Amino acid sequence: MKIIIFILLVIGAGWQLYSDGDQVILGPGVMAGEEPYQASISSPANHRIDDYTIAEFAEFRIKAKVLSRENYYLGREADLSPVDLTLGWGNMSDESILDNIEISQSGRFYQWRVESFPIPRGEIESSSANMHLIPANEIVASAIKQIRKGDIIELSGSLVNVTAASDGWRWQSSQTRYDTGNGACELIWVDSVEVVTAEQI
Repeated sequence: MKIIIFILLVIGAGWQLYSDGDQVILGPGVMAGEEPYQASISSPANHRIDDYTIAEFAEFRIKAKVLSRENYYLGREADLSPVDLTLGWGNMSDESILDNIEISQSGRFYQWRVESFPIPRGEIESSSANMHLIPANEIVASAIKQIRKGDIIELSGSLVNVTAASDGWRWQSSQTRYDTGNGACELIWVDSVEVVTAEQI
């Protein structure tokens, strides 16, 4: 078992190095100016994957810049969401701003660090977020695999909460763009995702 875990970690590290080397550079300027769209669903649907019930509660759409991506292979969360994207919009989609912000991901969290603030702290926190992606089908899963750091993407689907039938395990989405810390990530059932980087060049 330890050998299998080691092999998976090596594969994951190799893929991360590949992804970082394939980063898209677009230059200065706001590339995704609008805030994410979120609205309550009058008749929310439930989806089922193995032991998990995935309950929609809000429609969600976003156009954003990919600030970072992280692949996950272990844990219950990875059964549903093998990729997290850290996304930025507004000034957090402007590379002249992002050049002054160190961004990283680990353990399903997104961290940032600055020497001095290029924009106010509150704007960094409210104009970027770590998002756990649950692909609705294999087509969406394949599209997510192609996304690179630096890409501009358009994504639509639903914010969801997850429950495991066997033991009641839960994974819940943030409901606002203004929270921080534990529980501040969006958990998204992704119906469609498209890379629109070429439109920006």
